[in-house]
Amino acid sequence: MIRYKLALLLVLGLLPGCIQQWDGTTAALRRQEQIRSTAPEELYAAGMSQLRARRYQQALDSFEAIERECQDSTWATNARLMAAYTDYSRNRYTEAIGALDRFIQLHPAHRDIAYAYYLRALSQYEQINDASRDQRQTEVAMQALQDVINRFPETPYARDARLKMDLARDHLAGREMIIGRYYQRQRLYVAAIGRYRRVIDEYQTTNHVPEAMQRLVESYTALGLPDEARRVGAVLGHNYPGSIWYRDAYRLVGDPSVLPPEERPSWWRRNFSWLSR
Repeated sequence: MIRYKLALLLVLGLLPGCIQQWDGTTAALRRQEQIRSTAPEELYAAGMSQLRARRYQQALDSFEAIERECQDSTWATNARLMAAYTDYSRNRYTEAIGALDRFIQLHPAHRDIAYAYYLRALSQYEQINDASRDQRQTEVAMQALQDVINRFPETPYARDARLKMDLARDHLAGREMIIGRYYQRQRLYVAAIGRYRRVIDEYQTTNHVPEAMQRLVESYTALGLPDEARRVGAVLGHNYPGSIWYRDAYRLVGDPSVLPPEERPSWWRRNFSWLSR
């Protein structure tokens, strides 16, 4: 009798959970049946509406339902692309990239294939780390952006990819500057010079070049190489006359040749103007 009562209590205790599970299963089955009976264009419109309302999971469910129920239709193809965009919109970049890779493989001639490549590049670009951290992701993003530029050079996607490439290069240059400054603080001037030279040689269009040149002047001065310091300072003053960095370089080397011609003192212009010819 005691065992019977205990078993009865156990069953009664589990019963509410079983009822909830049954209700959940029944609701899911009703939802699936509702989806099957809904036209794909209606599901697509619902997904787009949910996407605009930022109800991303609902939007994804709608797009995935179209893929599942109408696999060979145009609606399914469009839904695949919008499902990837939904993942991108909610910062699920890895999922978005996987979906876009599948879309590109399955539909290489699709009218929106350029956008698929562009969205994949954006998903890589959004994962770029802070300049103080490892920059392998920046290089991956740059490769994806370059792929867009190479494949679709005349599209708006390529134009935006070029802008983002410039920002990515600036990011990489910033990383080199962080490492160079660290070496310089440690008095490892040769190592610092290598980093600053790389900024000047490989990232010529970035905003970091004037500082890199001024840091070179500092490093050459610290190594007792005044001629090298003056040479770099002169180039700095000639190419970036409005920069604060060339004035710092002038203070270090005390050489008017690092100043722009119009700012050099009159005594220097009278006696040494031939040096700038």
